Amino acid sequence: MSHIKIQTEIPGPKSQALFRERQREVARGPFHVTPIFAARTNGTTIEDVDGNHFIDFAAGIGVVNLGHRNERVMDAICAEREKSLHLSFNVTPYESYVRLCQKLNESTPGSFSKKTFLANSGAEAVENAVKMARAFTKRQAVISFEHGFHGRTYLAMTLTSKGLYRQGFGPFASEVYTAAFPYVYRWPTGGNRQEVADACFREFENLVKIRILPSHVAAVIFEPVQGEGGFLPMPREFAVKLRNFCTEHQIVLIADEIQCGFGRTGTLFACEQLGIEPDLLTSAKGLGGGMPISAVTGRSEIMDAPVEGAIGGTFGGHPLSCAAALAVFREFETSDALDKAKALGVVLEKRMYHWLEVFPRVGDVRGMGPMLAIELVTDKSSKTPDAAAAKKLVQYCYTHGVIVMSSGSFGNAIRFLMPLTIDSESLAEGLDVVEAGLAELHQ
Repeated sequence: MSHIKIQTEIPGPKSQALFRERQREVARGPFHVTPIFAARTNGTTIEDVDGNHFIDFAAGIGVVNLGHRNERVMDAICAEREKSLHLSFNVTPYESYVRLCQKLNESTPGSFSKKTFLANSGAEAVENAVKMARAFTKRQAVISFEHGFHGRTYLAMTLTSKGLYRQGFGPFASEVYTAAFPYVYRWPTGGNRQEVADACFREFENLVKIRILPSHVAAVIFEPVQGEGGFLPMPREFAVKLRNFCTEHQIVLIADEIQCGFGRTGTLFACEQLGIEPDLLTSAKGLGGGMPISAVTGRSEIMDAPVEGAIGGTFGGHPLSCAAALAVFREFETSDALDKAKALGVVLEKRMYHWLEVFPRVGDVRGMGPMLAIELVTDKSSKTPDAAAAKKLVQYCYTHGVIVMSSGSFGNAIRFLMPLTIDSESLAEGLDVVEAGLAELHQ
């Protein structure tokens, strides 16, 4: 039985009418992957206002890892709303905030005493992590990596590499530096993963020791798998060197697991596969199972560096969001979600390497576990990024019933973020559509 049902042109008439209203009433800034207006969701399916059904390979940008309207998450939200709708933790604390912090302290990598702070969005978590690192070290400089994305608020935007997100918004936050990322496929001098990791780390050392000085650096922030950067995984070889360097120079190492956390890579956190323990870890997206919430979790002494009252917010750790996040943890603890994620990664990898072999415009396959992407190029020899092809593929997919997203600094990567709980029939049907779209690109 097909999970795709297309009964109007895409976008349908109701979506088209709403899009005209959107252009009239809503600020230009927010982008849209599709021109489709959603009406309802369930599991791995989105139904639009015209009655068309789509298989979702985007999951709200990696938020509903356990599926749209996961039953356990929905039950927890409904139960919590019977008790309270809003309580500010800064005024009248409530138990679910404490219990969620406890879960995060127990679950994030690190064999040391931890504490957690809850906020609303990934960018807010990043901003507070940097504040904590600066308060703890009494230093100012922060280093992020090329192709990275850490949010759209001012400091987070400064840490973000992609120019589109910064266009027209300067001046930016001071004492922020950008280091090269070990992008193996596009490393200027070529080489295998180990060679690229070694060469890139030498560049990192030169940046810190010559241009900044280690004694001035408060923190280094990195994504174990870069999300907006096109699912670029940090090589384990580089991550271990980075961890050792930060330990040696008493620099706070911050892992941004906002997109790659909560099972997205086949383990609860991607750092588990890198074999390192960050000092601070930021999480959001999949943490709430569809509700807005984020967190900073890390070494107790760093978390406690800001004075009382220096961090906080009216809505941070909202009761409904805490209830949802606790339900997410229970789902991972009691179901086979991580086993399904690992199995999903095997299926995706096999299919994508087939595409790499048969389609000349598929230049690279990369990622970690089921968090995988393909990079489209004009041809394999030149590796020239083909953003136009990526745009065409996204359009082909949504007009044929599958929602996918592009990404990457060049806009030429297609990332796969389907719910980890997707059934095998929906997965196969969706991948067939993507493959058909790739074949059309090559006609």
